[in-house]
Amino acid sequence: MKIIVIIPAFNEAKSIDKVIAEIPKDIVGEVVVVNNNSSDETSKVARQAGATVLDEPRQGYGFACLKGIDYAKKQKPEIVVFLDADYSDYPEEMRELIKPITEDGYDMVIGSRALGERQAGSMTIPQIFGNWLATNLMRLFYGVHYTDLGPFRAIKFESLLALNMQDTTYGWTVEMQLKAAKMKMKTTEMAVNYRRRVGKSKISGTIKGTILAGYKIITTIFKYL
Repeated sequence: MKIIVIIPAFNEAKSIDKVIAEIPKDIVGEVVVVNNNSSDETSKVARQAGATVLDEPRQGYGFACLKGIDYAKKQKPEIVVFLDADYSDYPEEMRELIKPITEDGYDMVIGSRALGERQAGSMTIPQIFGNWLATNLMRLFYGVHYTDLGPFRAIKFESLLALNMQDTTYGWTVEMQLKAAKMKMKTTEMAVNYRRRVGKSKISGTIKGTILAGYKIITTIFKYL
């Protein structure tokens, strides 16, 4: 199956080449790095590592993902994998992440850090609590069982397009999961391992980022009721 990997990246020059190097190229047709208004050499490093680089000057995780989706429409992949650029995930686990789609017909697979092994310090206490709260609210209001809002995920491209994603910032992952639940898509989770990222997080690494992300996630949950 034709697979494209989309990696939103904001000032990740120190890690993006490591991420790209560990993506299993024998199953992935193209790696797309969306440079989200970086002020460092993220674009240069990503190109040198063999990725297709797109520029999205509008700041926001969702903006970057939407840019990648627009590009993917021209390539017509069967599966899209979303992966962070900070080297906190293990890209080689992609082989297992896509199996429920390729072998069992699932629409979407969420890589769950809650089910996998987390390196000490890889997630902050607000992150852990936020994931717990968000997933429990989704279970309460939408009747769907998730354990994480992990960004490492795979989805059939036709299913992704059907979701008509709109969020441009922090609510991207929860919007995808909620819409999939409302549309009765066949989804599952897979345990993935997680390590301390390279560099400092622009979201969980700051008080402002943590508060804004938490607010957006909670409001997104109620938005689609």
